[in-house]
Amino acid sequence: MRVAVFAGSASGEGTRFREAAAELGRSLARAGVGVVFGGGHVGLMGAVADAALAEGGEVIGVMPRSLVEREVAHLGLTRLEVTETMHERKAAMAELSDAFVALPGGAGTLEELFEVWTWQHLAIHAKPVALLDVDGFWTPLTAALDAMVGNGFIKPRYRDTLLVARDAAGLLAACEAWVPPAPKWEGGIDPQAVPVKP
Repeated sequence: MRVAVFAGSASGEGTRFREAAAELGRSLARAGVGVVFGGGHVGLMGAVADAALAEGGEVIGVMPRSLVEREVAHLGLTRLEVTETMHERKAAMAELSDAFVALPGGAGTLEELFEVWTWQHLAIHAKPVALLDVDGFWTPLTAALDAMVGNGFIKPRYRDTLLVARDAAGLLAACEAWVPPAPKWEGGIDPQAVPVKP
């Protein structure tokens, strides 16, 4: 099994985020779970990779050539796959992974998270997607998602597919117990998504 980890290229304020990232890397390696990540040596992504590697774990980085050439690639990985574009990077990470988890991060982390979560709803893949909630970091996001449900933009059954875990053990347990949702457009187009003509 491999888990794709989406994480910030920064470490955030204080040490708690970096410590949580390192603990995730260690825990995944000890459980025999490989790590797939963006391939950088910086920030939380570097902390996950370094910790997993120190425990003898498999760590596969996927990075566009333009970033490798800027010397931000981690050079001590099990394998570094170099792509030509960001789109190819994300597709390769999805193909290599059996589950996805987002650590605290910024715009890039959110973009990766929402893409794979949307792909899940559309049955492009049938893999769990989770948030690793460090000190309530993701609380504002989950509140926003709940507001989207309350306003009719996300159906509850799809909101419930986004797992939330506080540690690696909880993350792995939740992924193992996860059941894929029915495809969003199964049985035809959702009538609520079609504009009604007067």
